[in-house]
Amino acid sequence: MSHLPTFSNSRRPAGGLDQASLITEQAYAAEQATAPPITTLDGSHGSDRTLVAEEPGLTKSQLKKATRTRKIFALLSSFFLFCSVIFMILVELGQTYNRSVLKDIYFLRLDLTNVFATTSTSPTLLNSIARTIGLHDFYQVGLWGFCEGYNTDGVTFCSEPQVMYWFNPVQILLNELLAGSSSMFSRMSSLVSALADCKIVSIPAQLTEILNLIRIVSHLMFGFYLAGTCLAFVLVFISPLIVRSRWLAFLIGIFTFIAALLITGATVIATVLFIIFRNKVVGQTQVNIGASIGITMFGLMWTAAACSIFAFVIQLCLMCCCASRRDVKKGKKRGSKQAYPEGMVMNEKPE
Repeated sequence: MSHLPTFSNSRRPAGGLDQASLITEQAYAAEQATAPPITTLDGSHGSDRTLVAEEPGLTKSQLKKATRTRKIFALLSSFFLFCSVIFMILVELGQTYNRSVLKDIYFLRLDLTNVFATTSTSPTLLNSIARTIGLHDFYQVGLWGFCEGYNTDGVTFCSEPQVMYWFNPVQILLNELLAGSSSMFSRMSSLVSALADCKIVSIPAQLTEILNLIRIVSHLMFGFYLAGTCLAFVLVFISPLIVRSRWLAFLIGIFTFIAALLITGATVIATVLFIIFRNKVVGQTQVNIGASIGITMFGLMWTAAACSIFAFVIQLCLMCCCASRRDVKKGKKRGSKQAYPEGMVMNEKPE
């Protein structure tokens, strides 16, 4: 048995041993109070110094593999939004400049080749008169303006792009007739006899009744298209972030829904507006004005609307399907099995 050292009472004050023990105990208690809790094998917390090694978490590479499926669908929704933006840009640029592609993109084409009622006068002579006084063979309507031209020469002029543009055929025809008459007034005397034998039919009153409605609806369509295109452009770069969490998918999905609603709503408005306008023009038997729908324009705008809807549907599914990185980190979902080494078991935690 070991012997404890003894101290002489003459070398320490009375009660010195008790005081030293008290100081030691207070220092140990203070150290234990400031030390972090230690997790034991049974999951409880204690002050024991025995440490238990924690299970290693997923690496960054494994986390990306676990959420690869969600990333693919996120990029797919971004791709659909990108396609929608491209098609909408073509819709926006239609009839803005006299270019080989842009001049063929129009909502409606008015054909005034046979605008004069022909009874006894030669159609060729009447068409020459129409060109002389300023009328063109056709007028094509775009979102920012219109283009005009002749059947033999193609498009000869496009109006300046105008914000909140709406097509007013009555005003355009009157302006061109007045401009042509004033510039050619000195030479019009030789055409009086020819004009006396023909009947120039003015635009019927039935067509002017819907001009106010066309103006309001056109402004609404223009605003919807512009806002939807800008929002879809921003979402192209934001949509890949939905791989991080389902809450981000929810927030981004709301804006994607708004973009799809704006583009689709404007497309429906344009379709109804110009089909009704075409039917009204063609239905007027007292004037020889033809009207046709622009197939290219309608194909572009409906494709853009479909792409925006596909993007929203994908993001809607990602709100509840496919594990996000936040889900995998918190153990709510496992994600792809390829991310885990063989033999590694990851249990999903209940939400």
